[in-house]
Amino acid sequence: MMDVPTAKQSQTPCQPWAGQNGWSPASPQGPSCNPLPSFQHLSLSSPSDQRPCCEHLQPSDHSCQSDSTTFSYRSTLYADNADQSEHRIIPDAHVSSMVSAASQGRNIPPCSLPLMKEGMPPCKLQQMPFYSPYSPYQGISSPFQPPPISPPSFGVNQSPQCTPQPAFESPNVESSVGYTHNHASPTSPIQQQPQWTPAAHSRRTINEFVPNAAAQDRNITPQVKVIAEDRAEWEGKVFVSEPFSRLPPLATTSCIIEDKGNASPFAIRSASYCVPCDGQTALLSRLPLGALVTPLAKQNAGEKPLPVCNEPECLAGCGGCGASMCPAMGWQDCGQRFYCPFCGKLSEVPWQHYQPTKGVEGVRVDKDKRPELSMGSYEILNSQKGEPAALLLAIDVSASAVRGGHLAFATQQILTLLTSLKREDGDASSDVRVGLMTYDSRIHLYDLSPALSRPHMLVITETDDLQLPVREGLLVSLKDCIDSIDSVLQLIPQFSSECDDSSGVPMELPVKTGLAVLQALSCPGKLLIFHTAPLIEMEHTNSSSGLFGSNKSKSIFQPSEPAISLAKECVSQGCGVHMFVLSQQDVGGAWPGHIPYLTGGALYTYSHLQGELDRERFRTDLKSIVDTDTGYKAELRIFVSKDMRVSGCYGLFIPGLSPSQVPMATLDWRTTLAMELAHSRALDETRGVAIQTVLSYSTQTGDRRTRVHTLTLRCSRHLQDTFRQYQAQTLLTFYCKKIYCAVLERPLQELREELQMEVTEAFACYRKHCCSASVSAGQLVLPQYLRALPVYINSLRKSEVLLPGLRSSIHQRLQQRCRVLSMDTCCTSTHFYPLLLPLALSVDSSSSPNPEEALRCCAASLEPRCLYLVHSPLTLLLWVGNQVPTCTLVELFNTSCFSSLPSGETKLPVLENPLSISVRSLINTLNSQAPCARKLWVVKQGDTCEETLQRLLVEDKSPNGGASYADFLYHLHVNSVRFLQ
Repeated sequence: MMDVPTAKQSQTPCQPWAGQNGWSPASPQGPSCNPLPSFQHLSLSSPSDQRPCCEHLQPSDHSCQSDSTTFSYRSTLYADNADQSEHRIIPDAHVSSMVSAASQGRNIPPCSLPLMKEGMPPCKLQQMPFYSPYSPYQGISSPFQPPPISPPSFGVNQSPQCTPQPAFESPNVESSVGYTHNHASPTSPIQQQPQWTPAAHSRRTINEFVPNAAAQDRNITPQVKVIAEDRAEWEGKVFVSEPFSRLPPLATTSCIIEDKGNASPFAIRSASYCVPCDGQTALLSRLPLGALVTPLAKQNAGEKPLPVCNEPECLAGCGGCGASMCPAMGWQDCGQRFYCPFCGKLSEVPWQHYQPTKGVEGVRVDKDKRPELSMGSYEILNSQKGEPAALLLAIDVSASAVRGGHLAFATQQILTLLTSLKREDGDASSDVRVGLMTYDSRIHLYDLSPALSRPHMLVITETDDLQLPVREGLLVSLKDCIDSIDSVLQLIPQFSSECDDSSGVPMELPVKTGLAVLQALSCPGKLLIFHTAPLIEMEHTNSSSGLFGSNKSKSIFQPSEPAISLAKECVSQGCGVHMFVLSQQDVGGAWPGHIPYLTGGALYTYSHLQGELDRERFRTDLKSIVDTDTGYKAELRIFVSKDMRVSGCYGLFIPGLSPSQVPMATLDWRTTLAMELAHSRALDETRGVAIQTVLSYSTQTGDRRTRVHTLTLRCSRHLQDTFRQYQAQTLLTFYCKKIYCAVLERPLQELREELQMEVTEAFACYRKHCCSASVSAGQLVLPQYLRALPVYINSLRKSEVLLPGLRSSIHQRLQQRCRVLSMDTCCTSTHFYPLLLPLALSVDSSSSPNPEEALRCCAASLEPRCLYLVHSPLTLLLWVGNQVPTCTLVELFNTSCFSSLPSGETKLPVLENPLSISVRSLINTLNSQAPCARKLWVVKQGDTCEETLQRLLVEDKSPNGGASYADFLYHLHVNSVRFLQ
């Protein structure tokens, strides 16, 4: 059964909790039992009769492996105004914190039990579910088949006896956290969630979850803490990337990368920087092996530009497999031959490029002079040169477009953009070839030849068998046709369409025509479509009714066969499609984004461009598309050491016959793919693992280039080394791309359960194989850099793509899937855990906020007297509490009344005071980092717009029914313990 929320959840007292919060109700049959035997006999007395569960605190054992994080659970209780009580399990997510899991006489029930009236007898807890039917490892027996449940022994938590790692050591601290409920009306997220307050006698607690405290470092979660720690270590510093290097900084940390033989982690980032030597060990860990590849990643400020070699002067790569030359090649016979780690063959060095080797390691004497021998990333300028890329504009002039009244603004912005390109003296983009066409149910091409006194319109009525009447003049250099384009764009708003578009315009029509123009002139390019009429597909349209509750829900994400066929033609030609839908069409009609996203483009939707916010967003998006450096007609080839293979590749592209070869129409510096690796046979621990990506593409000017990234990783026979070299952000991005690609073929519930099972088994494996002594069952032990993984995985599981909400339209889910699939690691992690930034009430009282000050992403972090900015790649939201001082409202919104504040999409007024300038500057900075233009949402406390905020507070229970972080963490912990029983 899918965990789609109903209008009103049942509150049956003895209902088992396993069916709530998105957990699968499928569990082994048998008598009811409690997996944690000390968590029984719910106490339903009033809060005044309770005592905090923090007795018998013991000093922590410092012999625990220092790259582990231990979560301890305490019993808490609160009562609401309806005289009901609910027990919660609260995780303490601090590094190596040790506390009693179950004090004598205290009983901790699982979270998310339905509320019960006082005086009712407690119900017995049901057995926790397992997710064994959906194993991702087909044909391989799982080492964690659940045996019959036997109660583990409990007492005071003991620190696990592990091998100490001095590099990561930090002192263990005992802590205890109480839990009280804030009695308030249930209209606001902060009034629906309990407040975190310190227990009365907890004197040794640090960094408790106390949003009311002044110190912001008290309101942290593992995700926020890990990012802050990494930034403190690497922000603005130099990370030397060399073969077999250590774990790199996180993708969210801005630092300088010095290439010393290994590619930058911003170009290619491995899931683990230590690969298991054999396949059985890799399967035992239950975590994936792979890498995230951003072939055209930008260089950070302060880094050296990527070296460029001319093809004739560059050392040729392996003649056997085709891999490019890199530092991973091994030289033999005094430099006459080299060994290829990707295929294991020896290749001869041409006499023109021969140089002797020196030293014991046998490196060539000219190593430092050749980027292909000393650098992990470099680029080859090929001898051949192709046609320059073109910019083709297609404008809808159907009856609905003319009636909409927005054509004048759209054409004016197009002309302004083209004029600015022409004025950029010395820039190659000013010589870009431009084409123009308009369409309704017919096609109007324009001959823009400079020899003509005025442009000629060519009308094509037979669109089924498209034949171009002419070729010359369809694409002309911008500097030669700007006047002709100006005259046409001025006339377009005055068109009177002769065709009725009530039945819609086929969405493939402008794509087919633009592709035909590019094919006729043998050049790649960008096709920009400005569409208004109702959208239909030329052939069969997938029905999406009644699919959410069945195994056929996958079909809503699948493009139609005609769309895939047309996208393949665009890929072979190097045509990237960008579509601007100028009228919002969320209900009914075909979704027009399949072809744009499969060709490296995107879909942008607006509401008739009537409001200033939509117009500003249109200008920003249009300029960004034209200005972004793009690679055309690209092919990505992936090479990996001979004892491994590429088992899968995930991203926004059309899969080919081999996962190691990916053709793409266009790509830019944000395009990121995930590749999955598998063992063919055992690895040689001394050689390590080499991964190489080779991207062949054309530039805007027609130059053909090859960009090479090579990453060399260590190998180990110890599972502990592999776990310590994973990063939560990398795993999140990998899982996201893999699962969002799998939704095309598999049921959503199956994917959610499989993801949860993989993570549970991975933590159970770490608990069993990476600790030399037993760990108390009340402790969840995690590797150092995977502390944030549970909150990331929970956010992914309850995303609207995998768990639709009641108000989530199919178009919105399709759009979100494609947008997230195209994101890099930094944007993906911020999407699934947005930044919650507290804003200063006045500039004099505090410095300007920055991402390092982010709070926990939950309603408990919000205070009624404060302002908060919530930032994710797709949303920017300003939350205003109902007790914000009047002076702050005046300085920021130019109003003194809370009730008169604008709500929803808005723009802050330009006021000349320090607070307004500071907040608007921060918003501009965050917008510059977003992959697309965003509108600012202002949400007032208690307003109906707060549902938008609730979707972003990923630690709380989601409006679509997804579990809270505390619930998920408890469930994850209990299941990992049960796997080992």
